[in-house]
This record gives sequence, structure tokens and C-alpha cells, in this order.
Amino acid sequence: MMKKSILFICMAIAMASCAQKKPNIIFLFSDDAGYADFGFQGSDVMITPNLDKLSKEGVKFTQGYVTDATCGPSRAGLITGKYQQKFGYGEINVPGYMSENSKFLGDDMGLPLDQKTIADYLKELGYTSAAYGKWHLGNADRFHPLKRGFDEFYGFRGGARSFFPIKNFKGIHHDNKMERNFGHFEEPKGYATDVFADEAISFIERNKDKPFFIYLAFNAVHTPMEATPEDMAKFPNLKGKRQQVAAMTLALDRASGKVLDKLKELGLDDNTIIVFSNDNGGPTDKNASLNLPLSGTKSNHLEGGLRVPFLIKWPKKLKSNQVYNYPVSTFDLLPTFYAAGGGDVADLDAVDGVDLMPFISGADSARPHEDLFWKKETRAVYRHNDWKLIRFADRPAELYDVSKDLTEQKDLASAEPERLKSMFKKLFEWELTLERPMWMLKQTFEKYDIDRMDRYRTPELVKEEMKKYNNN
Repeated sequence: MMKKSILFICMAIAMASCAQKKPNIIFLFSDDAGYADFGFQGSDVMITPNLDKLSKEGVKFTQGYVTDATCGPSRAGLITGKYQQKFGYGEINVPGYMSENSKFLGDDMGLPLDQKTIADYLKELGYTSAAYGKWHLGNADRFHPLKRGFDEFYGFRGGARSFFPIKNFKGIHHDNKMERNFGHFEEPKGYATDVFADEAISFIERNKDKPFFIYLAFNAVHTPMEATPEDMAKFPNLKGKRQQVAAMTLALDRASGKVLDKLKELGLDDNTIIVFSNDNGGPTDKNASLNLPLSGTKSNHLEGGLRVPFLIKWPKKLKSNQVYNYPVSTFDLLPTFYAAGGGDVADLDAVDGVDLMPFISGADSARPHEDLFWKKETRAVYRHNDWKLIRFADRPAELYDVSKDLTEQKDLASAEPERLKSMFKKLFEWELTLERPMWMLKQTFEKYDIDRMDRYRTPELVKEEMKKYNNN
């Protein structure tokens, strides 16, 4: 009996030791932020000291991409490690904006239950997981974070809501209500960006002795444009939405810094993977975000809609102050986290992402991806190495060498007819592997997206618009 007890104790100690070797994982995710709207991205307007420090302490990706230029599908690709179009999540899910011919509408639009999430996979490796902030992967109870692998949740199920407590719920859909875990609606006692960070800090303190994963999905800097007067006062030279987005970005940086400081205080920072990224390009017309030097915005397939700020830090494994220049995608995070937690990526269910660690550590000098794809209705993109084909609904396709033409101003379609033809064929081959979308926006939004793209088609047009937000 004594021998069995000793053996049990030894096994428990070994398991605990093994668990402690697994890295903690925190994903800091902003919403609708501009590519250029951080100090580490070159901004001399935004105040982002904490994220700038994160950039210096880790790896900065110059070609970080999302799987879609809008919120919902981008999150579906991220959280499953797949092209979301493969399971029919091809369009943003916003009740009231959809075509009545959609297969699913309202609360029934959500991440299919047969799709495993990052949290599902990490749970198999012994992780405790929490989601804080914006969910936007389905409003119905069956799509709730606590039913998709997460152990804790504080946030809202929908795509946007006030950053301040809502006092009158009359006419408010439940997806806009702040919710603690499942079904307990509890409005924040402060500014949402700060509150989400406080929730994450509480989770860290309560789970510091075991491996954890935090999906901290801020709704900053998505509309509504709401900032505190104290944060607004830090930007006297700006006005209108540009002043508001600067103040909201400051709050985002402050909240991120509080989480990072707590890790250091508890001695957890060395073996914690920290990732920061954004869900799609900034919607300049909605929140005065800036994507320069990229052209385009949220909801279109120019670089300004698809390329996002992207950082990763893991002091135990990765050298600091690195820059990585090959294209990567947010759907790479699931296999990266799974492998870091001790899992075998071969066990993952048909993911399209790859484990990034061998590439950014220098063990593998190849590109993580030679081919990347994007699609929304007729519009689509195929990127092969540095060549990018853009197929439009209302004009001929365009072809760019993004290594030489970052702003996508020199169309090479007529100069490279054979390349254009072969890339068209390859794009179609990929499209044949996809499912039809489960829901679709009303057709009028296709025109909205095209008009928005044309409005911000060149950096010169963007710079001209930005002048109206300057007090000087």
C-alpha cells in the first residue's frame, strides 16, 4: 500500500512538472485597427508603448494576414486553423443585414458544431482556457464559447456594442449584452477595454500554476466610437473620429500592458507565448483608421483589407527584436499553439495553417506558405509567393508583384498573360474545394464594398481624407 502511495505521489509530481513546462498562451486581438496605427508600425501619432515594447521583445511579421477582410469569417478561420469557406462560413454574420434566401439567419448563423476550436484542441493537452471580449461566432446558445472548448467567458456574443455600461436594455438584442460565463448578463463596471484586461488578469492569478490559454478579443477600436475624456485629452492635435480612434488605441495598449505586467509580476513571462494581431484591415470611413502604406480597407481584397499588425513573443524559445518577412496567416496560430503545448500537428483535423515556430526560429528557411487564398462571392485573391491575383466582380482581374509594388498601383495583368491564366486556374481549383456559404449579405453590400475600395484605392486619396482630422 505504501509503495502504491509513493508511486501515485511521484506520478502526480511528474505530471505537475510536465504541465509547468507547457507554455501559457495569450492572444491579444484588436478589432478594426489600422495597419499603420501603432508605434511599432511606424505611427508618430498613436501612443502604444506597451505593444511597441512587445514588438522589440519578440518577432514582428511584416506580412501577417487574416483569412478574411471582415470580422466574423476572419475569426472563424483563426479559431479553426482553416479556410473558413471550407465549411461554409464565407460571409460576415450580422442579423438584419442578410439576404432572406440564406440557409441560416439571425442567431442561427454561427461556427458549425462539427468544427473544433483552438480551445478544444488545447483542452486535450491539459489547458484551461478563457475568452474575453468580442465573440462574433454565433449568438445561439449552442455556439457559446463555453460550448466551444472555453472554461470561462466574459464578453458579448455579437459583433459590436457600447464600451460603457448599458443602462436600458429595452430593444437590446442579447448578443449586445455583456455576459459572464453562460446566461449571466452583467454589465461592466467601467470602460470595456480596461474591464476585459482586468478579467484576464484575474484568470491569470487564479490559474498561474497550470497551463492556460487566454483569447483576449478586444472590441477596440471597432465602432461605436467611444473613448474616455481622459484618453481623448491626450490627443489635442486631432479631432473627430481620428481623435477618438487614437484614444481608443491608447486604452487598448494600456489594457495589453496591464496583462503583460501581471505575467512579469508572477514570473510567468519567460514561458508564455504572447501574440498580438488584428481581425482585418481598418475601415477608414468608419473609424478613421489608417492602413498606409497599404491601399484599401476592411471588406476588400487590397493589402489594406487583408494585411494586419502581427507580433509574437516567447522568450524561452524565440530571440527578441526579430523581423520575419515571409507571409503568415492567423490560421497558423492554432497549429503553432498546439505544437507548443506538446501536441502533434498530424493529429489536427485537416487544418490549413502550419506551426510557425520552425520557420521563425530559423530551423526551416522555407516559406510557411507558397499559396494563400481569399474569397467573398465573385471577388477572390490568389497569392503565389510574391504574385497576387485579384479577381473583381465589376472589372478585369489585376495582377501585382507585392514584393516590388506594396501599394498595388502597377497592374501587370497585361504584361504577364500566361501567369495570369495559370493563377486563374489555380484559384478555381481551390474554389472547387469549398462549400457554398451558409448565409449571405444583401447584394447591395457588394456595391458598398467596391465603392469603399475605390474611395481608398491609392495612398494619396487616404492622405487627403486624413487632413480633415488634423487640428493644426
